[in-house]
Amino acid sequence: MDVIIYHNPDCGTSRNTLAMIRNTGIEPHVIEYLQTPPTRLLLRQLIERMGVPVRDVIREKGTPYKELGLDNPSLTDDQLFDAMMAHPILINRPIVVSPNGVRLCRPSEAVLDLLPPPLGEFHKEDGEIVVDAHGRRAATA
Repeated sequence: MDVIIYHNPDCGTSRNTLAMIRNTGIEPHVIEYLQTPPTRLLLRQLIERMGVPVRDVIREKGTPYKELGLDNPSLTDDQLFDAMMAHPILINRPIVVSPNGVRLCRPSEAVLDLLPPPLGEFHKEDGEIVVDAHGRRAATA
């Protein structure tokens, strides 16, 4: 299975998502999107494939969201894309692409819907169990 993750190694959710992908035996194509941002067209296509509004993919925390006035509801999608192209940190992560779809994997467990069954137990960095020893999603996931 060919899987792509738009990844930020400084983000715990992104690291957990990457580890869950690898726990299925897949080595994904890892794109550190802050160093290699997607083109405007590609980002537009990813968001369309997710079936969510552009605003749902904009990250507020730790970004210039407020300073740029992106909380203004009258901004158009094109204006939001302009901001994300100028400031890739505004693109929320991780975005995962698989043959089963495209998803913003927040929470990280959302990636499990895009993948084959895990190979074994999986715990997040903080110790929370996501997949039990039998390969089943934990009740809290």
